[in-house]
Amino acid sequence: MFKNLMVYRIGPNWQATVPQIEEALEKTVFVECGATQAQSMGWAPPRDIPHAPLVEDIGGHWLMKLKLEQRVLPGSVVKRRTDEMAARVELETGRKPGKKQTKELKEQATLELLPMAFTKQSSIKVWIDPAQQLLMIDASSASRAEEVVSLLIKELAGLQLHLLQTAESPAVCMTAWLMDGVPPAGFTIDRECELKSGDEMKSVVRYARHALDIEEVRQHLAGGKAPTRLAMSWKDRVSFMLTDTLQIKKISFLDLAFEGRDSPEKDEAFDADAALATGELSKLIPELLEGLGGEHDFLASGAALAALPVPGAVALELASNPAAAEAAPWD
Repeated sequence: MFKNLMVYRIGPNWQATVPQIEEALEKTVFVECGATQAQSMGWAPPRDIPHAPLVEDIGGHWLMKLKLEQRVLPGSVVKRRTDEMAARVELETGRKPGKKQTKELKEQATLELLPMAFTKQSSIKVWIDPAQQLLMIDASSASRAEEVVSLLIKELAGLQLHLLQTAESPAVCMTAWLMDGVPPAGFTIDRECELKSGDEMKSVVRYARHALDIEEVRQHLAGGKAPTRLAMSWKDRVSFMLTDTLQIKKISFLDLAFEGRDSPEKDEAFDADAALATGELSKLIPELLEGLGGEHDFLASGAALAALPVPGAVALELASNPAAAEAAPWD
């Protein structure tokens, strides 16, 4: 169901129902790329059944899917066609096209080739947990997740989102767990991690299928390298990779999570998978946040900084940078 998650906090004033969200998303339903359209993006039924709802409510968890289609047009093909057109211009006029004309020829070549290009489709799952006021995006990159966030804020009136941040840095916490071998209660450290130095060399050491409770790892940490990725498991039910930017990657559900569950019929598979994923992860996420010192309280920080006798611009900067606020030399 989910492979990667980026977690966002929903603003306290946003209230919406499934029918209201459904109505808003219907304005940008997915439509395949036109002949000269490079890409298309829109909402599609999470069940992959035509005309099914755009928002599925599974046990109080709301699931959506953003579908994307892109025409695959290799740059080498565009360049070859552009060169052919430029050669023809030179033959007809006796001079090579300038920079501006070459750019126009490239655009012309792209429009000419797009209708012949293959299309590639992908999708991004979105999960809203209204009880915990969290929104999760199954995206492998921050840039892709931000595209989804921008679209949701544009379409869902009053929605405010900010990327979840913890009171303590994930990198600092992962360093402590590796140094003393004691992760938060309910979690275990698995056999994969990435360590990176903070100096200009940006040296990287990766361990895969390797024990991490060894002196060599501790020496790397003592030498200044910090964890950027760490494989972990939660209560022998879910395995995942935690990153230093609080992304949850490589999510996999373990055998214990399936105990006591009957094999679903084909038409019930979506509901069963969704119930399993949301049920397990909605418990894992709060415990992970607690293990990272709890969620950073932006509202409390903003109120405290507003009361300080500092210029507004400085207060605003500190409100967006908790680390700077802690280091500020106030009397």
